[in-house]
Order: sequence, then C-alpha cells, then structure tokens
Amino acid sequence: MASLNTISPPKLMRLIGTDQAPVLIDVRTSSDSAENPFLIPTAFHCPHDQIAALAPDLSVQTVVIICHKGLKLSHGSAALLRARGVSAISLEGGMVNWIDAGLPTIPVAAIADGWTGTPTRWVTRHRPKIDRIACPWLIRRFIDPKADFLFVPPSEVAAVADRFDAIPFDTPDAPWTHDKELCTFDAMLKGFGLNTPPLDKMAAVIRAADTGDLDGTPEAAGLLALSVGLSRVHKDDLTQMEAGFVLYDALYRWARDGAGETHSWPEHHTK
Repeated sequence: MASLNTISPPKLMRLIGTDQAPVLIDVRTSSDSAENPFLIPTAFHCPHDQIAALAPDLSVQTVVIICHKGLKLSHGSAALLRARGVSAISLEGGMVNWIDAGLPTIPVAAIADGWTGTPTRWVTRHRPKIDRIACPWLIRRFIDPKADFLFVPPSEVAAVADRFDAIPFDTPDAPWTHDKELCTFDAMLKGFGLNTPPLDKMAAVIRAADTGDLDGTPEAAGLLALSVGLSRVHKDDLTQMEAGFVLYDALYRWARDGAGETHSWPEHHTK
C-alpha cells in the first residue's frame, strides 16, 4: 500500500494513457540509468540537482518522481518541488518496484539516442485515416506527451525527415512502418515495449480497420467508418488528428475496462 506522498506502480499504470496522467520525471543517477537504459512510459530524465529549475513549468500539473528504489532521490526531489508549489509525489519502490511488478518500460534508444525529454518530431503522409492517427495517439499518450507531428505529401516525407530532424513513420522504408500483415501501430508497440493486454486488444482493431480485414473483429468496421467520417469533417490534418485522439482514448478505455460490456433495449420497453 502506498504511503503518504507516494503512488504504487499499479495505480500509476492505471493513470498513464488517460487524461489524468501525471508528469513523470526520472531522477535516477547516470550509472543507474546506464545499467537499466529504460524509462517508464511518458517519463523523461532530469538530474535530481536540476529538478528545482522545472518547477515554474509544473505549477498546474501533478508530478511523479522516479528514482532507482524510491528512496532519497525521489523523496527529496518531490519535496523540493512541493516547496515550490508543485503537487509532487514519488513512485513507491522506484524503478526496481515497477520492473518487479512486470509493468512496461521503454528503451531510451527506441525514442532517440540520449533522449532527455526534448520534444520529439515525427513526420508522415498527409490526410491521415487510421494508422497515422493511432500512432500519434500512442506516442502522445505513452511515449512523449509533447511530440510534434508533421503531415506532408508522400513524396516529401523522407526529405522533410532529413531537413527537419523528424522521425518518419507509416510510409515505405521508414523505421516505423507496416511489416507484412502487421501495421505501424503493431511495430511501435513491439519496438517501444508496450505490448500490454489493453494496447494489444486495441492493435487488433486498428490493424483490421487499417488493412480492411474486418472479418472476426466487429469493432474494426466502426473504427473505419468513424475514421473516414472524420477525414471528411476536417480538412486540416492536425485538427483531424486531435479529434481522432478522442476515438482512441475511448477505444483504449474499452480495451482496458469495457470490452465485456454489452448493450440492449430494456425488456420492459419491448411490446
């Protein structure tokens, strides 16, 4: 059970990927990070002696501090932020406890070499429908909440990636793209170590909708219809992406908590 000013790993995992997700800051020492070069989803690294400088940007957010075992570095960093008006707590048992609980961790190298929280930049083909909205949703909710997304003509993706230091995705020859029957969302789950049961359930729906293989996945037809509808409603790709995030927020909560729920007309209303 979590104590005062701490949160348990399972409770934190329930928040990640939702609109209640806190800011996660990893204050592990460089040696601990080098020994275990992984991050909890959405976390970024900041040395404990630089944590106070972040306070002005954290005043309206809840913050969870992560260290190796949930001891001095996380408690001290959280207390320092609280002294500056930030709502900050520490992860109970730290990274060790998170890993022991079997919860997902993201390889830092899969995000970017030496990544320390600077917003990542991604580029793909314009006029997104399914995979090219599902992937940005995954990145914003589980990898980098501040990530930028660029939508450009298909012929310009590679050149824009090169000139604007962006990571191409869901386009031929990109580092993140389809692999046979698997779509880019599948590739990102595997590459970022995010194969959790809810995200895997989502992936089955996204894959079926994105590839048109709707047999056996009834939810996919609904996702396809709504995605096509959104593309007709919105002419701006970024506006469409943000609107599409609502679909994937709902799909995630369905996959996590509501897949067994059904709906029918109440019997007493039937003549």
